Amino acid sequence: MRDWPQRLQKHYRRWQWHRRGKLVSEWPAYLADRQKKTRDERLEHYFAAGTFDPQTPISDVPLVALDVETTGLDPSRDSIVSIGVQPFTLGRIPVAQSRYWTVKPRRRLSDRSVIYHRLTHSDLANAPRFNEIVGEVLEQLAGRLVVVHYTRIEREFLNAAAKHYLKEPLLFPLVDTMAIEAFHHRRLTWLQRLRGRRPVSLRLHPSRERYNLPPYQAHHALVDALATAELLQAQVARHYALDTPVGVLWE
Repeated sequence: MRDWPQRLQKHYRRWQWHRRGKLVSEWPAYLADRQKKTRDERLEHYFAAGTFDPQTPISDVPLVALDVETTGLDPSRDSIVSIGVQPFTLGRIPVAQSRYWTVKPRRRLSDRSVIYHRLTHSDLANAPRFNEIVGEVLEQLAGRLVVVHYTRIEREFLNAAAKHYLKEPLLFPLVDTMAIEAFHHRRLTWLQRLRGRRPVSLRLHPSRERYNLPPYQAHHALVDALATAELLQAQVARHYALDTPVGVLWE
């Protein structure tokens, strides 16, 4: 779900500005430590794949776009209903390698969530629980740098689901295309506000429009994963050198 209230987008801009451009180097050590301590075989296999040296150029890194659709915005109450992944590099998107899962939520769907992601009760009646597909999802993510549009959703919902079903946290480095947009579209100056200029939308599809990317159907996990992959390609082409270290972009 990508129609975040304006106050959330405002908070997100402020949260991101303090760290953009700084090298974040802690992830390799964290994943190595989690591999040693996890009791779940699926998590162990994922953490064993590790991650990249923070100095690795973004152009040398295999990527995978990830999108989850949820019943709402609160991971303590709401649930994941679908997951889409799209492997890619900065130069190529092999669409045939994409994967998509529907997921049975922990609670009954609300009418509002059905309107957003268009998954009905009957669509999810025979869907697997998160713990039944998490191994397949992690296989698709292992050895790749994960790319999302709005870290708080993918990170917090996957972590909450892992804690509920696996009794362990699930955290890993992410590149956030929304954070990149927030950084390159800073808050307006007083003169811009005086002239009536409004802040740009950081939602996925308005962000794509700024790079002349085509419109796609929103709120489908697989389509949004593809849209996120294309957006990162465009962002790097416009704003970054190909040898930009991944440690500057991930969080």
